[in-house]
Amino acid sequence: MPQTIAEKIISAHSGHAAKAGEFVIADVDVTAVQDGTGPLTVAELKKAGFTKVVNPNRTVLFIDHAAPSPRSELSNSQIVLRNFAKETGAILSEIGEGVCHQLLAEKYVNPGEILIGADSHTCTGGALGAFATGMGSTDVAIGMALGKTWLKVPETFKIVVNGKFKKGVGAKDLILHLIGLIGADGATYKALEFHGDTIKNMSMADRFTLANMAVEAGAKAGLFETDEKTREYLKEHGRADKFKEIKADAGAKYERVIEIDAAKLEPTVSCPHTVDNVKSAKDLKDVKVDQIFIGTCTNGRIEDLREVAKILKGKKVNYATRTFITPASRDVLLQALKEGLIEIFVASGASVQTPGCGPCVGVHGGILGDGEVCLSTQNRNFQGRMGNPKGFIYLCSPSVAAHSAVKGYIAYD
Repeated sequence: MPQTIAEKIISAHSGHAAKAGEFVIADVDVTAVQDGTGPLTVAELKKAGFTKVVNPNRTVLFIDHAAPSPRSELSNSQIVLRNFAKETGAILSEIGEGVCHQLLAEKYVNPGEILIGADSHTCTGGALGAFATGMGSTDVAIGMALGKTWLKVPETFKIVVNGKFKKGVGAKDLILHLIGLIGADGATYKALEFHGDTIKNMSMADRFTLANMAVEAGAKAGLFETDEKTREYLKEHGRADKFKEIKADAGAKYERVIEIDAAKLEPTVSCPHTVDNVKSAKDLKDVKVDQIFIGTCTNGRIEDLREVAKILKGKKVNYATRTFITPASRDVLLQALKEGLIEIFVASGASVQTPGCGPCVGVHGGILGDGEVCLSTQNRNFQGRMGNPKGFIYLCSPSVAAHSAVKGYIAYD
């Protein structure tokens, strides 16, 4: 029977031909937690009577959400992860290494694998042709201890995108458009499988952006077929031998097929307080912006920073719009330094932060004041997301963020 990508990968890990809708027990290749969810995972693992992890070389503990820590209780939580790494031999990713999802892509997850992480944006890894998905801390604890997990094989939506983007339009605009089209819960527990000429022509960075935000439509995973761009990405990161062809079968059954013409898309912004509240950037020019945040696991890659630098070079950010730029990983920061991008950012008046999640999760690095507006390249704009329920978060592409930093209001050119 022809299979979707999700069905194929789960079948290979469960020992039988899995089909959408059934429950399976599947082998897990990689498990991951971060400093927000990790301490609970460790506690649940020990509560269940486990003292070891089954595969320490592929169990990764990331300190990225509060990096560096702004409060003692968060510092104490991070000590839990450091001690657990020492006890079990699990890998510890320390402050300054970067965001878990970026680092999982750079170092750990490969095509055809199953990755479970105690973070909803674990689905980012799907851009590499892996079934990568977020789970609760208890589920991940069991996965760490036993190397297995149980899950329901998701139905799949086939997203077909053809055409060429207009100038200033890209992957972030596409995914915001898609979420606005189907709704924040329109793909709950589905897999989104991306196809079409536009997708084939995309860089890996753009594919990561799409996969990352699949969960913002409720999806269990965002999946891509592997190709030469996948192979080259793995080669660049020292894993050329891990390439594997991952493709859906001809005739695979999809619950829904959605077709999008990329040429018709405009610079798009998600307005408070839900990701599916999308509008065209051109209709939001009266929105004054107090804070710009460029970075995160969605848009903190070197390609994103290059785009921002092109716009900021020789310019100053608006005096009333503080601007934070946070590289997604140490490698991204080092590359940005080599290319002179950091000098451009600092000269423009922007503040460059330690690689990590930065202000995104609302515990440090740029918490909003009452009534303030932040325009961000992150993936989520729920009320209170950036540490203050009286703040307002708009989501956009790196291009829109950079133009807006200069203008002081939402702008796309």
